[in-house]
Amino acid sequence: KAREERMALHFERSEFDGRIRAACASMTAEGLDGLLIFRQESMFYLTGYDTFGYVFFQCLYLGADGTMTLLTRAPDLRQAQHTSIISDIRIWTDRDGAMPSDDLRDILEEHGCRGTCLGVEYESYGLTARNGKRLDASLDGFAELTDASELVTRLRVVKSAAEIAYVRRAAELADDALEAAQDIIAPGAFEGDILAGMHGAIYRGGGDDPGNEFIIGSGSDALLCRYYSGRKTLQPVDQITLEWAGVYRHYHAAMMRTICVGEATERHQYMHGAAVEAIQACEDTVRPGNTMGDVFNAYARTLDAAGLRDGRLNACGYSLGTTFAPNWMDWPMFYTGNPVVLQPGMVLFLHMIVYDDAQNIAMAPGHTVLVTETGCERLSRSPLDLVIRS
Repeated sequence: KAREERMALHFERSEFDGRIRAACASMTAEGLDGLLIFRQESMFYLTGYDTFGYVFFQCLYLGADGTMTLLTRAPDLRQAQHTSIISDIRIWTDRDGAMPSDDLRDILEEHGCRGTCLGVEYESYGLTARNGKRLDASLDGFAELTDASELVTRLRVVKSAAEIAYVRRAAELADDALEAAQDIIAPGAFEGDILAGMHGAIYRGGGDDPGNEFIIGSGSDALLCRYYSGRKTLQPVDQITLEWAGVYRHYHAAMMRTICVGEATERHQYMHGAAVEAIQACEDTVRPGNTMGDVFNAYARTLDAAGLRDGRLNACGYSLGTTFAPNWMDWPMFYTGNPVVLQPGMVLFLHMIVYDDAQNIAMAPGHTVLVTETGCERLSRSPLDLVIRS
């Protein structure tokens, strides 16, 4: 009990216990005797364990009976003790020729896993291709391994009331960041000051680092969908695209905007109107029983009808939750034919990205919504009006 009072847990112990039971039930249903967890998101979700130590070999073993053992490095021993409910923590030693996958095999031997069927989170930034090959070699002939990368991810997609509270706070921080950006954006403004204002608003509000860099680009770079190094100064007539997320307890609420500087051309206005119509069509489609593909079709149908087929993308958003670097995108994504059915409690980012390459014009409104029992709730307080800063 004394240890629990010192722990930095963001959920009640009963919530973790319920998540572990659900994961064990899923394992049993899929014929698995245990799960080798490499995704940091899964570890955080099931136990509260919070670290960036997954850049090295690190594995949480979860047996179908609820047994848990974490194998990690010495720098993460106290981290795991402080932030998680894991009691059995083992350390592999940094040394030349270290093979932590062999150490993991020895742990699995202790747990009676020889000859069993184990799921592995192969789809994980915490398991490099090299370490994946070493894992397979260490467990060759020891146990049957099968890809179970989505087992915990599918449990994470529907948020509990406690998680939704964190998402709502993240959405408030995202709005705060937008307001901070709009206060700075003007002819002559420096992109670095805009980013500093946005991050500062989130940090001052008690928020966290995002799962990936904020996207920022002005001029022709407003058509980019990725961050790249190098900052510019806004011109007297310009455009700037921002994609960012408010983050609280690692839960993300993403937003996106293209803001005009000095003036907005007729093309900007037309594309903005079409993009807003598209996001409203998507929101009308976000309701339990519809699929992720249905929502993408609403985006595509609206922009295609507006004559913007060549300027739209092949995806228009994705699920959000608690994610770690290198990105905040979560499973599943909006694209054509995606059969995943929407359920109450899902948190989704809708981005209506559209470009005109010939005129070097971008427009990209976006925000986060919550799937409710009857439809969806927009979590942002910010309007979708076209903003012009001068």
